[in-house]
Amino acid sequence: MSQDANQDLPETDEEWREVLTDEEYRILREAGTEPKFSGEYVDQKADGTYVCAGCGTALFDSDTKFESGSGWPSFYEAAKDNVETRLDTSHGMRRTEVVCATCEGHLGHVFEDGPDPTGKRYCINSAALDFESEDE
Repeated sequence: MSQDANQDLPETDEEWREVLTDEEYRILREAGTEPKFSGEYVDQKADGTYVCAGCGTALFDSDTKFESGSGWPSFYEAAKDNVETRLDTSHGMRRTEVVCATCEGHLGHVFEDGPDPTGKRYCINSAALDFESEDE
């Protein structure tokens, strides 16, 4: 994260707790996961952009969303340079974590079993996202 990119972002856990809901904090700052099929955007079909709930960075276009049956919003492509991936070995598994490149908030995980054209399935927590409709 560049110095300029984070100058307006909270710097401490206390500051993050002031701007995020408890659920957003648990997921974005503590790498939590919401229960399957419980998220606000699982069945969302509207056109628009999914942005980071922590900082507003554009992360996924609705055109890349697909029904994976996993219980979380799934996308086959992320906005270029706006997400980063990291190795996650928690819970006895080896997965690829997806984080916001701006605020480093935990978004979910990416898997190699998605549809064409990328073959990727970005499995993302709804609580890590806000939605900006094209109609607004």
